[in-house]
Amino acid sequence: MTGTIIFVVLVLVVVALGATYMKNQANAKQQRLEDAKAEARRWVERLGGQVMNLVGTDEPSKQALADASERYNAAGSQMEQATTIEQARLVTKTALEGLYYVRAARLVMGLDPGPDLPEDAERERAGKVTEDRNVSVEGRDYAASPGAGDNTPYYYPGGRVAGRPVPQGWYSEPWWKPALVAGAWGVGSMLLFSAMFSGMYGIPDAGAWEAGYDAGQADAMESGDAGGDAGGDYGDAGGGDYGGGGDWGGGGDFGGGDFGGF
Repeated sequence: MTGTIIFVVLVLVVVALGATYMKNQANAKQQRLEDAKAEARRWVERLGGQVMNLVGTDEPSKQALADASERYNAAGSQMEQATTIEQARLVTKTALEGLYYVRAARLVMGLDPGPDLPEDAERERAGKVTEDRNVSVEGRDYAASPGAGDNTPYYYPGGRVAGRPVPQGWYSEPWWKPALVAGAWGVGSMLLFSAMFSGMYGIPDAGAWEAGYDAGQADAMESGDAGGDAGGDYGDAGGGDYGGGGDWGGGGDFGGGDFGGF
């Protein structure tokens, strides 16, 4: 009888400890979510303040602020629907992208760009436009430049679009937007990317870009494969003595069918 009582008590203790642990875990998860949402809300509010108080003075600054406003609206919509930490972090990412547009607009207008923004790994790996380029692809003219101009009024802060890197820079038109909308690149996108960025430092070649690699990634992957193959062959040669073994965007009016859907 005593043994039975002890067993029941132990079971109750284990159940109570388990319930307490689960409750603590749930509370901690909820707190992390609230923290992530508070962080996201802070960036959204900062973006909103900039969007509502700035007016562009020329075409590039007006376009950059329009894109910033678009990100502000998207972030607000995401914020209303955010129920997980990952979704809250996506809100932060969207708001920060909007602030990159604001920063570009302020620089164009000769204003203080404000405090530095957190760096984004994808943005850094995508590279930057480092020289003026004017290309013609299938009868259509495109331009890219490190700075804003009458011929390059569209800014992109850099990052991945539909799985492929788009360099930071100013462009004659937002050629990446159809991929933002459709979630996939058109069949002529590699041709345009190759013509526009071939040989530009810090930007992947067309083949690597088509495979979704950033600059240098393809070479690193190939080096890894070569090392693995060499190691395997060496192990075989030694008869086993050397250890063989075993990513919202806005729409665009352009793009139609010039590149087969691009």
